[in-house]
Amino acid sequence: MGAGTDKKKFIRDLLRNFKSEKELWLLSIPILFWVGLFCYYPMYGVLIAFYNYVPGQAFFASEFVGLAHIKSFITNRMFFQLLRNTLVMSLLGTTIGGVAPIVFSLMLNEIGSKNVKRTIQTISYLPHFISWIAAGSMIYAFLSSDGLVNDLGKRFGLIENAIPFLATGRYYWAIFTIANIWKGIGWSSIIYLAAINSVDSSLYESCSIDGGGRWSMMWHITLPAIRPTIVMLLILSFGGILSAGFDQHLILGNPSTQAYWDVIDTYVYRYGIQQGNFSMATAVSLAKSVIGFALVYLTNRISRKVLDIALF
Repeated sequence: MGAGTDKKKFIRDLLRNFKSEKELWLLSIPILFWVGLFCYYPMYGVLIAFYNYVPGQAFFASEFVGLAHIKSFITNRMFFQLLRNTLVMSLLGTTIGGVAPIVFSLMLNEIGSKNVKRTIQTISYLPHFISWIAAGSMIYAFLSSDGLVNDLGKRFGLIENAIPFLATGRYYWAIFTIANIWKGIGWSSIIYLAAINSVDSSLYESCSIDGGGRWSMMWHITLPAIRPTIVMLLILSFGGILSAGFDQHLILGNPSTQAYWDVIDTYVYRYGIQQGNFSMATAVSLAKSVIGFALVYLTNRISRKVLDIALF
């Protein structure tokens, strides 16, 4: 009785909302159609994760294998190496790569000259629009054995022989993290700068009257004001914890460093896409999505209880 009443009330409220805002709903029809056609309709393709799918054959005409592809991937001898590389680089991106835009935004906010601030912002945005092909060429020019870093090191007597940065596995995680920060720090800082600009200026004036300096204003006003933004972006970042880049590894990686750069996505690309094992590729991607959603849900609940900040 209660459930039926709630359902009728929901439908009634929906129809009332549609009538009062019918212009907005009509404008949204093309967008809703696009989302349904290109985002939701293709999702039936995840069914091949549970079949031994053969291209050109109907899904249900293929052999049903259940979770066999995921079990096969987990029991693979390379699984723990792939998981280690993926988690390490993801966590480096979430921690160091996540803190860098915050620090950059706070530093940028302290610049008094608007022209200088805009110039630095523009320069910091540029790497985001450079493809990883071009960025990889620049990194090779800097870090190769005859590159700029080794050349300067020899000139100033810091090193005697060239260091093969790109051919040494123990340097790869640091190179990957620094390259991602350089490429994305400006673009990622936009959200934080917007949050900082929305802070009430009267709070800074009150702090100044009470004798607070720039450090006090940043620590006691700016950071608490942007904390909800930081927490929400952190929660969302956990959804991609099993995604640690793709283009970067194919460009910067080589056989001598494969033990450090080979992640789940590159493995799936080699053995799932290039070799035509689409069922395995779909199964692993589906498992990643499920785990990502579970992590977002879990971190969201923890954040709600501990910080009273949540996405939903």
